[in-house]
Amino acid sequence: MDMSVRARIRAGDSDAFGSLFDDYARAVHNHAFRLTGDWSAAEDVLSLTFLEAWRLRASVDPDGGSLRPWLLGIATNVVRNTRRAARRHEAALNRLPREEVFPDFADDLVGRIDDAERVAALQAALSRLRRPEREVVALCVWSGLDYASAAKALDIPVGTVRSRLSRARKKLLKYAGPGFSAPNGNSNPGRGQIDGDRVSAVRPIQEEAR
Repeated sequence: MDMSVRARIRAGDSDAFGSLFDDYARAVHNHAFRLTGDWSAAEDVLSLTFLEAWRLRASVDPDGGSLRPWLLGIATNVVRNTRRAARRHEAALNRLPREEVFPDFADDLVGRIDDAERVAALQAALSRLRRPEREVVALCVWSGLDYASAAKALDIPVGTVRSRLSRARKKLLKYAGPGFSAPNGNSNPGRGQIDGDRVSAVRPIQEEAR
């Protein structure tokens, strides 16, 4: 994305912002799903991310390339905030008198996807990681950001991204077992890899190369 488009977004140009949504909505939605493991939650995160991006448009640097890392950083923060709100809501509900709840089998069937077992296994492994480790996995592995872009998205040093990703790799090799192959020595992970390890994972929607 060139400087003129960034300037238009900073100025609140609705057409430029609409193009930003068209270009990166899919990437943001996929990133949100990988962090939440829930399609409905990912839709909410997508909407909140672009609302927050509009609010923060003046913070866009005049110079630079793609705004994808900026948007994914906002989405990561939105997920953090929604999880905190959900925990507070759950705690409040737990304080209320309990009523008998009957499962909604229709919702369960609609929510299924062909590779539900693989998604569940992957989410189970990811859930055992610390939140900062899950975030770097989502950004560097599935969203394909390099270390520098992930560091910018999370507002942390590049070295911290490397160390978190290294710890996450070791834990996932332990938790997920044969779904993760041995390292091949690559110095920078690409989409679907952790430090060169191929990840057996589900990509919710095929992202276009940006």
